[in-house]
Amino acid sequence: MIRVLIADDERLVRSGLRRILEADGGISVIAEASNGAEAVSTAARCRPDVVLMDVRMPGMDGLTAAERIAAAPPAPKVIMLTTFDLDEYVHQALRAGAVGFLLKDTPPRDLTAAVHLVSAGHAMLAPTVTRRLIEHFAGNGASRAAASRRRLAALTDREREVVRGVVRGLSNGEIGRELTMSEATVKAHVSRALTKLGLTNRVQAAILAHDADHP
Repeated sequence: MIRVLIADDERLVRSGLRRILEADGGISVIAEASNGAEAVSTAARCRPDVVLMDVRMPGMDGLTAAERIAAAPPAPKVIMLTTFDLDEYVHQALRAGAVGFLLKDTPPRDLTAAVHLVSAGHAMLAPTVTRRLIEHFAGNGASRAAASRRRLAALTDREREVVRGVVRGLSNGEIGRELTMSEATVKAHVSRALTKLGLTNRVQAAILAHDADHP
């Protein structure tokens, strides 16, 4: 059972999200929070697997809360949820350590799928967000590509192969089948690669590797 904390300043939104998530037999909403500070304290107390976090809340906003939650291991996976499809939010969310970014008009089926995906160690971004995000980073020219290649040079050949699989959106199991290694070994390679690169999630690694290949 995936344990979820919902953080949103609107009671009706929290109620709607709870109904959607709990209609899935594999998800349990264990707590709610109405602002960022409450989300941080509740996450520390309840230890959810996934936090569904609104970006804009009074007091401490969701981005600040996500950063504080991610900095206190063992950290839950954070999905940012917002009405506003703004690049600045996406970039800040990724820097804060979020592994998902969805719009509030996301269909219920996609919302529950996102919770399952991030709980399993994958990243989940709204399709329009993913496309623009990659375009933004890839559009910054040869200097960014060169810097990205220098960072990736710290990885072993095997770690780079695994990261290329991450760029293609493959799961650990799919990467393992391609490279003839166990899923646990792939997971270990991903973890080591993230540590060496100073990154917190697969989305950041995918952007970095994509950058290196597209000057």
